[in-house]
Amino acid sequence: MTTVPVTPPVPVRRRVAAAAATAAKALVLAVWLLITVFPLYWIVITSLKPQSEIFTLPLRYWPGTLTFEHYAELFSFADFGAYLRNSLLVSLVAAAVVTVIGALGGYVLARFEFPGAGALMLAFLVTQMIPLFIALGPLYLLMSDLDLLNRLAGLMLVYVAMLVPFSTIIMRGFFENVPVALEEAAQVDGANRLIALARVVIPVMLPGVAATFIFGFVQCWNELFLAITFIDSEDAKTIPVAMNSFITQYDIDWGAMSAATVVSVLPTLVMFAMIRRYIVEGLTAGAVKG
Repeated sequence: MTTVPVTPPVPVRRRVAAAAATAAKALVLAVWLLITVFPLYWIVITSLKPQSEIFTLPLRYWPGTLTFEHYAELFSFADFGAYLRNSLLVSLVAAAVVTVIGALGGYVLARFEFPGAGALMLAFLVTQMIPLFIALGPLYLLMSDLDLLNRLAGLMLVYVAMLVPFSTIIMRGFFENVPVALEEAAQVDGANRLIALARVVIPVMLPGVAATFIFGFVQCWNELFLAITFIDSEDAKTIPVAMNSFITQYDIDWGAMSAATVVSVLPTLVMFAMIRRYIVEGLTAGAVKG
């Protein structure tokens, strides 16, 4: 007597396949998370290792002796607090100015039709494809003529000019997702266009404003190429320029650099934690047509 194999019902097979697919996705995401987080973990433990343990073999994945000597070195031998203040000032002011200019420019491009609007958008996009070092010579001469070298104001001005085109493109996309009827209703109630923009449209698109501000802040906070070109004075150095000084001709102070990296990441982590809800909404707003 032959036994006929019993085939599981279709719903059972589908549930098994779905469970297998979910497990595979979870495994891939876990591996990706490990690859992403491990460099950050290694920087943190390197900043907590004594100098003698950083290069010892075999590698230790946890400090044998916890020490904060590298953090003490940052604020005792180097004026790292001043570098933090400089970076915060430059990044906050530049990001705020970029957000305001980008909002006004994006609003005009989203709400008005005028000759050359398409060419202007194309020009904004083209500027993002041009390597920055091409304009470095003329820009340096211009900054020198304006007496803006080794000045935080000059660095802010350069960052604003660099970030305005892309920020305008971002804000234009958010404005296009806000119904025009909201402004028309405000204007019917007696508000002019600027009041309607400030009191009605901007509060609706706060996620877009937050996303644009964070974009500008992070770009300014991490930027090294322009900062190291235009800033040479100790009083005006930002964090990336200061961290670059840990690299000498024959050696790299990995302990101090790791500690500086950890300290420099904290302000961005705090800012992301404070407005994470707006960031998520801003990043997903473009997927839904308002």
